[in-house]
Amino acid sequence: MSSVKRLVYAVIHFLKEQSQMDTFTPDEQESLEVAIQCLETVFKINLEDTHLAPPQHLIEIFTNSFHKNDMLCLSDSLPEDVEKADQLKDEGNNHMKEENYGAAVDCYTRAIELDPKNAVYYCNRAAAQSKLSNYNEAIKDCESAIAIDPKYSKAYGRMGLALTSVNKYEEAVTSYQKALDLDPENDSYKSNLKIAEQKLRDMSSPTGTGLSFDMASLINNPAFISMAASLMQNPQVQQLMSGMMSNAIGGPAAGVGGLSDLSSLIHA
Repeated sequence: MSSVKRLVYAVIHFLKEQSQMDTFTPDEQESLEVAIQCLETVFKINLEDTHLAPPQHLIEIFTNSFHKNDMLCLSDSLPEDVEKADQLKDEGNNHMKEENYGAAVDCYTRAIELDPKNAVYYCNRAAAQSKLSNYNEAIKDCESAIAIDPKYSKAYGRMGLALTSVNKYEEAVTSYQKALDLDPENDSYKSNLKIAEQKLRDMSSPTGTGLSFDMASLINNPAFISMAASLMQNPQVQQLMSGMMSNAIGGPAAGVGGLSDLSSLIHA
C-alpha cells in the first residue's frame, strides 16, 4: 500500500500543479481540484504528507521511462558512425557560431541518426531549435538528453529557457532548480531561475493578469471627464473639495476660487 500511496501522492502533486496553470479554464481547474479531493479522500493522504514524495517529478519519471524504452530498441552505433557523428556535431557548433541555426539543426539531426545515444547531440539541437523559436521541439530534445543522461545539467538549463519562452514558468523553475542541484556554481542558472520565479509571481499578481490600473487612459476617457465635470458642479462636492484644499494649504485662502480653476481644467 505504501508504493500505491506514493504513486497517488505524485499524481495529486501533478494535478495540483496543473490546476494552477493559466492554460485551463476556471471550470477545468475546478474539475482538477475535485479530482484531487477525491484521491485524497479515497487514499487518505494529502500534499502535507511529504514523506510520500518520490525523488523525481511524475513527468520526469514518465519521460525517463518512455525514452529509456525507446533507447533499448536501438542498436549500438558502429565506431565509424560515432566518429562521423562527432564530426557533424563540430560542424553544427560552427554553424551556431555563424548564427546559421537551420544548418546547425540539420547537422545535429544527422549526428543523432548515427549515434542516437549521445545526449550532447540532443542538447545541442535543443539550443538551435530555441534560436529558431521552435521551443516545443527544444523541450523534447532536452527531455531526450535527460533520458540518456539524467545528470546532464546543461539539458535542464536549456529546457528551462525553452519552458520560459512558452510561459511555462512553474516547470521552468523546476528545471533550473534541477540544473543548479547538478551545477550549483553556475551563475547563468541562478539568474535565469530568478527571472522564471519573478515571471511566476507576476502571473499570480493583478498586474500580471492584465488588471493593471492605467491612469493616463482614465484621464483621457471622455466619459470620465464628463462625469468629473458634473461632479464639480455639485455644491456639496465643491464644499468638500474647498475644505480639503484649505486644510492642505494651511488656511481658507484656497477657497472656491482654486476649485473653480480645477473645474475649468476639467472642462478644457
